[in-house]
Amino acid sequence: MTSPAEHTPERPDGVAAPDVSDAPARRGRVRARRAAVMAVPATLVAAGLAVLTAEGALGVQFAISGMPFTVTATELDGTGFAQFGGLDEMAEGSPNAGETGGQVLVVTSVIKNATLTKLCQSVDLGGTNLVIRAGEGSQKVRASDLTTDSTELTGDAAFTNIEIGNDASTLNKAGPKGRGPIGVFSQQSDTVHIANLRQTNYATTAGVFKLPGLKLGFSGSGC
Repeated sequence: MTSPAEHTPERPDGVAAPDVSDAPARRGRVRARRAAVMAVPATLVAAGLAVLTAEGALGVQFAISGMPFTVTATELDGTGFAQFGGLDEMAEGSPNAGETGGQVLVVTSVIKNATLTKLCQSVDLGGTNLVIRAGEGSQKVRASDLTTDSTELTGDAAFTNIEIGNDASTLNKAGPKGRGPIGVFSQQSDTVHIANLRQTNYATTAGVFKLPGLKLGFSGSGC
């Protein structure tokens, strides 16, 4: 974005006199604003949105490993849903940085209260997969203030009272953790339902995470 053009005084002959006194400063401010904002094309569930994310805005407040992991669930139901763009960072010198500079653009999803059926989480360790399963019986996985930073998210989704195009700093449906950086494109809704959920994540946090029937082990295949 650029600032509105400023009016310049006119010479006696009626021709506007160029005002170059603060031109370098204006150009510097414009370059700084452009450098601080990235246009991130992201395919979100139920909406193809152009996510604007401020450089340095972190979806989580810790250094990520840089190893993506897969999360699936047959059903996810949540109350208080928010979603916005973010930038996760790896620890300095991480061997997983590759050509990314240690940064990963993500879509941050926040759910105030969530239940998941038949949760599966797996990470490829190179030749084998660490797999976690829970909620496969009568009890569902339950989480509060659930936050996921994803590069992919698919499923069959339904929202109630959805708002698309909010400034992320003004979001209020998912509580304080559901607010993003100012100037970032976002969406929120009262409830969210996703069937056949599948995510590629780089980070997950939760205030409370209950995993009934937890099973952890190694497998030749992931979720």
